[in-house]
Amino acid sequence: MANLREDVAAAMKDALKAKDQAALATVRLISAALKDRDIAARGNGNQDGIGDDEILSMMQTMIKQRNESAKMYRDGGRPELAEAEEAEIRIITGFLPAQLGDAEIDAAIAAAIADTGAGSIKDMGQVMAHLKSAHAGQMDFSTASQKVKAALLGTG
Repeated sequence: MANLREDVAAAMKDALKAKDQAALATVRLISAALKDRDIAARGNGNQDGIGDDEILSMMQTMIKQRNESAKMYRDGGRPELAEAEEAEIRIITGFLPAQLGDAEIDAAIAAAIADTGAGSIKDMGQVMAHLKSAHAGQMDFSTASQKVKAALLGTG
């Protein structure tokens, strides 16, 4: 996987050169959030800052927040603000690896359950940790969590 920090820096340079204000503003938001997380990580003894998996998680959180905001704007009759949020989502999504489809997510969950030996709902945390380490940035983990719960309830 490419280094996400380098990708963000390159995207900022490209947006500056292209005078793309929307892209530049979004990449600056990503960069600021990344710096905040790095500072927190250094405070916890990690001098290198956060890794790519945590950066991917941060970006997925940013996308989720923007999806929620866009929905509220649409529900509130402010489509122009919803479109701005959706434009940011497209820019952030450009940094993520290809997303897994439903069948691939189901297969990854089945493999994670088998790999961890999960047999009941009590093992859900183990399964989710396995999925997050193996598929960071490739799926929506809130959706995956519901599927894992359903699978474990079916087996337990």
